Amino acid sequence: MTALELEQPTDPRGSTSVRGLLRRHPTLMAALACALSFTAFWVAQRLAQVTMIDLMVYRAEGWTARNGEDLYDMVATSAHLPNTYPPFAALLFTPLTLVGVPAMRTLATAGNLALFVCVVHLSLRLAGRPRRLPRPAATLAVSALLVWVEPVWTTLRYGQINLLLAVLVLWDLTRKDTNRWAGIGIGIAAGIKLTPALFAVFLALAGAVRAGQLLRSGAGARAAWNPWLRQACVATVTFLVTALLAALVLPRDSHRFWTEIVFAADRVGEVEITANQSLRGALARLLHTHDPGTAYLVAAGLTALFGLALAAGSLLRGPGASPAVGRGSAWAAVACAATALLVSPISWSHHWVWAVPMLILLGSEALGRSGRAARRWWAATLAAGLLFCSFALWWVPHRWHHHQELHQNGIQMLLSGSYPLAGLALLALTAARLRRLGVRRADRPVRPRRHP
Repeated sequence: MTALELEQPTDPRGSTSVRGLLRRHPTLMAALACALSFTAFWVAQRLAQVTMIDLMVYRAEGWTARNGEDLYDMVATSAHLPNTYPPFAALLFTPLTLVGVPAMRTLATAGNLALFVCVVHLSLRLAGRPRRLPRPAATLAVSALLVWVEPVWTTLRYGQINLLLAVLVLWDLTRKDTNRWAGIGIGIAAGIKLTPALFAVFLALAGAVRAGQLLRSGAGARAAWNPWLRQACVATVTFLVTALLAALVLPRDSHRFWTEIVFAADRVGEVEITANQSLRGALARLLHTHDPGTAYLVAAGLTALFGLALAAGSLLRGPGASPAVGRGSAWAAVACAATALLVSPISWSHHWVWAVPMLILLGSEALGRSGRAARRWWAATLAAGLLFCSFALWWVPHRWHHHQELHQNGIQMLLSGSYPLAGLALLALTAARLRRLGVRRADRPVRPRRHP
């Protein structure tokens, strides 16, 4: 049967009809699949009677800011949850007080699903995919699958803002080199929650290395001023503007946050609980202690140095050694994200929505290869996908305030430490990739320079 015959839907009841529809209308078919998946997701969330408890905390923060009360003395919901975000976040949460709770929950779910599609779109763009299929079709098809990963499910279950932060960061990292406003997204994300500030650090590090290379090559200081340095500076200035704005509107809360709350890492919750998927949480469970202390500080310090070096190295060895879209930039982004999640004192499982760009990148690497190498990358993609879709970290005994995690056996520790292990594995893959690129460059024959 010829390729032309395959494209003709000769039998409306046969597979050729479906195949023809897929070939002629890929975006429409992907949109239908995405709509069905999202509908099932929404129904499943409602059947699970999700509380969206964090969204209720955000609403309480908005009310507290509107009423001029103390942001960091308030507690919200029956769980008595405190506010842990910078005061700038409370200013952004005030619109939540303008609608009723049922409408707020519906809008939050719809908004988070839209943000999730944006995350998938930007992740595909960062990885330089797809090359043949229209990007809207690829975005919708991948969204239909990855909406079921545990970090996304838990983000919508709690009404969290993780997808918004990821969109702000990815939007910045996929903008053109010539865009002088690139960095604003990272700055705003850091103003809402401090962890994304690490992206500005890695951009500054890569920019400083590039500037040094250009200066050593004889370029002037003006030429050494590169897009990465500019992006890091824009992000820093934007972050400072968010802090200044909050200080003008909420001076008392701003003073207390930057002098007290920012140093109270245990204010967020118990370190050892299963939901904490950072190095600190994994070490607390491994050492059977509420506070891993020096062990965490050493592990986090080494991981931060290693991860930032890998992120900067991936960016420097990306396509054209610029912040342009490509897999070098994608590896840099996910390496920085994994580093931030690992070294943060508290990284709840829903913070790991960066699993979506990670899975897309692994799949992109598999698509770009053939033979045994492709099979290895597909195996890695499948393993990571199963891990993030399995909800395995919740298979162990866990109850709030019961400290069951301090008595885990070896298998339970592996299950409850699955995300940190995945993050470390991703950093190891990034290091192997950089080493392979270095070997290829070293093996490349040196061509003599032509003289006029």
